[in-house]
Amino acid sequence: MKNYFKNYLLALILLINFAAKANVDQVQPVSENEKVVMISDTMKWSKRMALSIIKRQPEAYQIDEQKTPKWDYVHGLVLTSLEKLYKKTGDKQYYNYIKNYADALIDEKGTIKTYKFDDYNIDMITAGRILFNLYSTTKEVKYLEAMKLLIKQISEQPRTSEGGFWHKKRYPNQMWLDGLYMGEPFYAQYTSTFENGKQLNDVAKQFELIQKHATDPKTGLLYHAWDESKLMAWANKENGTSPNFWSRSIGWYAMALLDVLDYFPKNHPKRKELIGYLNSLAVALDKAKDEKYGLWYQVTDQGNREGNYLESSGSSMFIYALAKGVNKGYLPAKYKVIASNSFNSLTSLLIKTGEDGEITITQACAVAGLGGNPYRDGSYSYYVNERKKDNDPKATGSFILAALELDK
Repeated sequence: MKNYFKNYLLALILLINFAAKANVDQVQPVSENEKVVMISDTMKWSKRMALSIIKRQPEAYQIDEQKTPKWDYVHGLVLTSLEKLYKKTGDKQYYNYIKNYADALIDEKGTIKTYKFDDYNIDMITAGRILFNLYSTTKEVKYLEAMKLLIKQISEQPRTSEGGFWHKKRYPNQMWLDGLYMGEPFYAQYTSTFENGKQLNDVAKQFELIQKHATDPKTGLLYHAWDESKLMAWANKENGTSPNFWSRSIGWYAMALLDVLDYFPKNHPKRKELIGYLNSLAVALDKAKDEKYGLWYQVTDQGNREGNYLESSGSSMFIYALAKGVNKGYLPAKYKVIASNSFNSLTSLLIKTGEDGEITITQACAVAGLGGNPYRDGSYSYYVNERKKDNDPKATGSFILAALELDK
């Protein structure tokens, strides 16, 4: 009898412990990254894409199929778009997603993991844009120190004879359109926030030099890059430009114009000049778009050539630039109509919806550049044969930005 009660009490204790544990497990809070992401077709396009990204990559460093945290421009673009979405919706999951990325890469001293200062790679600047809001909301000094490190790179960045930033140390004497987006919005925001805008003339100079050296007078479009030395095999021996127009490079430039203008006061003498560049580009983009769908081709001006295709990242960037340009009062209202029609084509032609509601953006050029090894010659054949990739972050990030400006 004594053993019977002993065994009964032991069984009762085990049962109580099991029930308590089950109850604890039931109420245990679910981490932000383990929540079931519900994506509905009634949501705004910006939110649908943002939630699709988070569903596919629960940690922001995983963007672009990264296995370990990496400081990179694609993360900068996507997280900048999510910051805008956070500021519009107040949904804290976007803020947390951004902060987790920064905290995975920046230590308490402000050192940025994987970032190599001595490369003078201007691509590495743009992710710093997420640090302004993190610093203002948390007051954590590490974010400020990281920004100081990036602005130090800008202050020491090698330049052309006229003061234009080299794209990278290993690409001497070269300015690429991409570089204007990678460096100037951060530069403009930093000097406006911490220096009373004293370097805004230098920001404007980068656009002046690209307009001067990379613009085609016939079409108004801009070549992917310009080599001051004219020594690169891809460079035109008379003017130093690369051979073709690549839509995403022009898209980077267009977005850069809009984003730096956020920091130019209305009375700044260079502001009108930058708005003029935007208006000239808008005219050129309107002429270059596909007549039927209103989207833009990988090689911008050669839509009728075999192998060319409607490219999603450049198209998204142009839509963002045109819509924001109208919203800010820089462009005539007709360009928002153009942007809206183009966005409708983008979502109907190049967006696919999965069974669980997540969306995929297709026909994005994975990467393109000039020079290097193997050598990229900037030819038509080179651009149209570069790999295409679904959900490339250059497309997903710019798609969110475009959707936010159109509020679709």
